[in-house]
Formats: sequence, C-alpha cells, structure tokens
Amino acid sequence: MSRTANTITTWYIDPDAEDRMADGHAPIWRHLIDLIVERDLSRKSVLDFGCNQGGLLRHLYALRPFRKALGIDIAEQSVAKAEAFKGNIPVQHAVGGTLENWVDEFDLAISHEVIYLVEDIDAHAADIFKALKPGGVYYAVTGCHTDNPLWPKWLDLVAKRTNTIVQDRSITHYAASFAKAGFEVSARKLEYDGFIPFYADGWTPDFADALDYYTQTKIVFRLVKNAG
Repeated sequence: MSRTANTITTWYIDPDAEDRMADGHAPIWRHLIDLIVERDLSRKSVLDFGCNQGGLLRHLYALRPFRKALGIDIAEQSVAKAEAFKGNIPVQHAVGGTLENWVDEFDLAISHEVIYLVEDIDAHAADIFKALKPGGVYYAVTGCHTDNPLWPKWLDLVAKRTNTIVQDRSITHYAASFAKAGFEVSARKLEYDGFIPFYADGWTPDFADALDYYTQTKIVFRLVKNAG
C-alpha cells in the first residue's frame, strides 16, 4: 500500500458514519454499473478514484469481473479497510490523490461523489487523462454542484460532518475542465430508478428533496480519451 502527502484519516468525522456510507451507496453503485456502456471488462484495467472502503470495486467485480483494478483515496483508514475487505479479487489499493505512477494504465476509471472535493479540477482532469489508455473512459458522478437546489445548505453540512474542503462548481464548470484536458465530454442524469429509503437525519431530511436528488440532480459524466 503506497502513501503520499496530503492525506486524511477518514472522510467523515464520525467513523461510524464512514462505515455506514457503503450500505447507503450500494444501490446507487449497482445502478451506476448498469449505466456503464462498456459491458465486458474481463480484459480491462479499472480505476476507482476516491475508493473509500472499496465497496464500488467489489460490486463492480461481482457484476462485471475485470482483469485488475486500483482503488486510490487520501483517507488512510478507509484504504486500510478496503484492503482488508477485498478478499481474493484482483484489486490493489493506494493512499494518495494523484496518479503520476500510473500512466496509460487504465481502460476504465470511475469516481463517485469525489470531484466536488478536488481542489484543482483542471489538474485532476489532466491526471485522469494521462492515467487512461487511448480510448479509455472516465465515469465521474456527482450531485454536489451549484445547479443543485440543495447546495447552499449542503455546503455547511459537508463542512460540519466531514474532514474535507468543499469546492463550489457548476455542471458546466466540470464539463469545461474535462474538455480542456482533452476529453470528449458527455453526461446524463443518474435517474436512479429504485426505491429510495427515508433517513430522518440524512442529507435530505425533506424526503421530497431526496426523490428529486437521485432522479434529477445527480449527474454522470462520461469522459472519453479518444484513441486518435
């Protein structure tokens, strides 16, 4: 397990909340995996940027087995748990926030609710672009953007609950940064179609907001590094 500077211990201030996060995200991960255009990953190398405790890669491998994968995150304890939980699947985990050691390495990259925490989005876009093979694809998912009507409330809530610094960007800002890096940029709404559980103390205590968030607000960018 490698380590770089600028790390944190866990994303959430409350470690129990960190452990519960995977359960809450699991149905969203499965829906996201179903949206991924690339169906056969058996010969593919996959990156999960901001892997937390590794749940997304474990779900992906169970549904669409890949050849190998890297999960990377700046949260040290979360990465340690990801490594402990991985079992026998072909996944490596690393502590860090950049990919300078992996160039032209991945066929597919994924991040789920990570890009809104990246301080320099232009540098991140360029970093992922270099890490992908020609023809590689990056799926970047976030509902944390200034086009989200809940965003003014969430800015304070994220600061209170997590060990992170939130960035203030629109959907267009993200798209422009990825295009600047050389990606062919497209996007869609997540449009989660499952049942959404009610949490009285969750991020959306108004249940109507939760229904809108997962169906209308959350965005999936599909970013292609053209082979040419």
